[in-house]
Amino acid sequence: MSFKDKVVWITGASSGIGEAMAVDFAKEGSKVILSARREEVLNDVAAICRTYTDSVAVLPLDLAKTDEMESFAEQAERFFGPVDVLVNNGGISQRAMTWESTVDSIRTIMDVNFFGAVALTKAVLPSMMERKQGYIIVTSSVMGKFGTKFRSTYAASKHALHGWFDCLRQEMYDYNIDVTLVCPGYVKTDITVNAITADGSKFNQMGDAHVNAMTTEEFSRRLMPSLKKRKPEVYIGGKEVMAVYLKRFFPNLLNKVLRNAKVT
Repeated sequence: MSFKDKVVWITGASSGIGEAMAVDFAKEGSKVILSARREEVLNDVAAICRTYTDSVAVLPLDLAKTDEMESFAEQAERFFGPVDVLVNNGGISQRAMTWESTVDSIRTIMDVNFFGAVALTKAVLPSMMERKQGYIIVTSSVMGKFGTKFRSTYAASKHALHGWFDCLRQEMYDYNIDVTLVCPGYVKTDITVNAITADGSKFNQMGDAHVNAMTTEEFSRRLMPSLKKRKPEVYIGGKEVMAVYLKRFFPNLLNKVLRNAKVT
């Protein structure tokens, strides 16, 4: 699949993986719509994208405000026409013990990571189904396949994404709409810094595993060929990706490994 002249809408595009993907889509000649909460930062990313394509638009939004997604979808279409590719990349992580986490902090993560992606997808789907073409990309995590300490709700939100979008994929075959779940391992971003703690406040620390992780640019470069092939599921990372296969084939072994692993 070529992304040239395709309308690509990316959430979480103000930094990290979303920013790197936005630049790579711009290099492909896509018409890029950038969304996140911070408009001023989105404008900085847009300036980079415009060195590769003239078709760049900024659309600030908050994924937690799910009742506004239909309105945002209408605004997105006014930029370049119907959305061809939706990249559900926005999300937040967690660093908190299960029993210490408030219900409000749990709800915040689920609202952004799961319900935000679902609501935005549902807002874009009718146009794709009518045209019988489209592509939905979802940034999940290897944590969508197993769980560790300190990430109970984050892992739950990613597991939920797999369940919902796996079902959606089956329903969309007749409409020529593909779904790809992208599962990153450790990538050098601020996701740990911005993770929320038990009371909903920011963690404000860089995770040990993220310090020497691959860059967002390398991650996106490795991802793009798989997206062009519309693979159903993609794993990109270091040795942590092996945990996905241990979970599948040797779950007891993985449990023993994770029990004493440093996972901050």
